Amino acid sequence: MNNIFEKEKELFISTYKRIPLEIVKGEGVYLYDKEGNKYLDFFSGLAVNALGYAHPAVNEAISDQISKYIHLSNYFITEPQIRFAEKLIKYSGMSGVFLSNSGTEANEGVIKIIRKVKGKDKKIYTFTGGFHGRTYGALTLTASEKYQQGFEPLLQNIGYIKFNDSEDLLAKVDSNTAAIFIEFIQGEGGIFPASGEFVKNIEKLRKEFSFLLVADEIQCGLGRTGKAFAYEYYNVKPDIVVVAKSVGGGLPLGAFLVSEELKDILTAGNHGTTFGGNPVACAAGNVILEKVFEEGLLTRVKENGEYLIDLLSKLKEEFPKDIKEVRGKGYMIGIEHNYECSKLVEQFRDRKTLVNCTNQNVIRILPPLIADKEHINFFISTYREILKEMNQ
Repeated sequence: MNNIFEKEKELFISTYKRIPLEIVKGEGVYLYDKEGNKYLDFFSGLAVNALGYAHPAVNEAISDQISKYIHLSNYFITEPQIRFAEKLIKYSGMSGVFLSNSGTEANEGVIKIIRKVKGKDKKIYTFTGGFHGRTYGALTLTASEKYQQGFEPLLQNIGYIKFNDSEDLLAKVDSNTAAIFIEFIQGEGGIFPASGEFVKNIEKLRKEFSFLLVADEIQCGLGRTGKAFAYEYYNVKPDIVVVAKSVGGGLPLGAFLVSEELKDILTAGNHGTTFGGNPVACAAGNVILEKVFEEGLLTRVKENGEYLIDLLSKLKEEFPKDIKEVRGKGYMIGIEHNYECSKLVEQFRDRKTLVNCTNQNVIRILPPLIADKEHINFFISTYREILKEMNQ
């Protein structure tokens, strides 16, 4: 019988470059392959598995809800949705929420709100290096030719500003600006935080021109940076916040949250979803929010993230020809190399450690939020071993 990789070529549209491992189970911060090898997972399903794998509380919540019902249409409101929405609103400080299946779907809904409030002619701006999804609206928001090429025409009246370039920002934003989407720490672009000066200029322009500010917290939100949301590092209150990835505990779930002024913009029939806010996903999501915000996990991520960044900075001093820069907050870290890093990912994998390469030369670290110093020390030891071998 053909193995799963041969069967994939036969059955699937080839949109993914697969990791050549057949995973059979996960537990805590580890994944196990068919041969019984144990891997430290330091990108956690691309920032999805906040509590790692097979977390007892997540599994129990899912099992309990499945025994009641798996799906109801959104003509019904469910108790798991209510509990989930209450927590999201409490910890974000926003006023209303719409539940979706994913981050890209949530961003599509946000575009609709912006257009309904600001009209069709004003411009929405996003930033170079950002990533907001792959459906048509979200793809148009993503200022990258790599993702957009071949899929034109895209949506109208969406423009791009150079990230962290105040001169370009001030030149483009004016009274005809409807909204700005921003990842306060860019993920796919290579873990680039917004500069304090840049955010101050956005806020200054926001006060002058009254555009909507949308915080895309799909990757950088919900405790990953050591704060509830990355925008909290900048003392900013967005009009709209988008979350997904880890919020469903590994199940498909996303949301956009809005300010009081925007809560009643969308009315019955304006927007909807068949599966968004699925009760099983919301049950899992409730556990995530409880563990992150109510059981001290935020503090641990902040402390352990500082410990990890300190060790990585020392590694940079030890290997200056290899490592150019260390960036990020909490458990969202990018290590920029002076060369393309896909081979590094393979070398990590050979040593039973899983990391991700983004933007060609950045090792992206997105550990489960439950990872502790023991796992960090193993990762650093592995990294040093690889770099030493490369420099022999």
